[in-house]
Amino acid sequence: MTKKVLLADDEERMRKLLSDFLKREGYAIVEAANGREALDIFNRTDDISLLILDVMMPLLDGWEVCREIRKTSRVPIIMLTARDQEADELMGFELGADEYISKPFSPPILIARVNALMRRTEGKNYPPRTIGGLVIDENAHYVYVNGEVVDLTPKEFELLLYLADHEGRALNRDQIVNAVWNYDFYGDMRTVDVHIKNLRLKLGAMGDYIQTVRGIGYRFEVKK
Repeated sequence: MTKKVLLADDEERMRKLLSDFLKREGYAIVEAANGREALDIFNRTDDISLLILDVMMPLLDGWEVCREIRKTSRVPIIMLTARDQEADELMGFELGADEYISKPFSPPILIARVNALMRRTEGKNYPPRTIGGLVIDENAHYVYVNGEVVDLTPKEFELLLYLADHEGRALNRDQIVNAVWNYDFYGDMRTVDVHIKNLRLKLGAMGDYIQTVRGIGYRFEVKK
């Protein structure tokens, strides 16, 4: 089935450029010229597989659109911005964005990231697994703590999954970035720390399963 991408950018030329590249890759494209239109389209369309949101848009900016969508959906989100500010990047990840790309950028790089996100969010046939009081369901992309669903973004889910897959091992930030972000990462390594912080908060008492290893990175471990 053709996957549908919602592309929101107030620059018509940018939309046309990216739309052409994405269509060549076999994606169906829905375009929005501002944040309000993007949110309206998303709310009335039930088969959006991924969003590409420009940060600086009229009516609603990309941050606001991302924040609203994250209240109800874990759909992958890529943020585009003309500002190369570390604070902006951290804000995007705190709001639940999966990727953050600064303009100008190469369209093939964006396509590579879209393809990688699509691959990582495709359905799998793995049975749910229980770790302590934590249940990870890869098929549904759900995590349960004491029977209650925890609302994780796709990137937070992948991060938790990677840590759990390597239970008991100390993992440095480079290993985590290479495995979870799956591309040559040029951002600040504090991105990992931000995601770890968010995960711990969302997991409540079970956030203690994610331990800080001084001078190295992090280790996922459940005390027996």
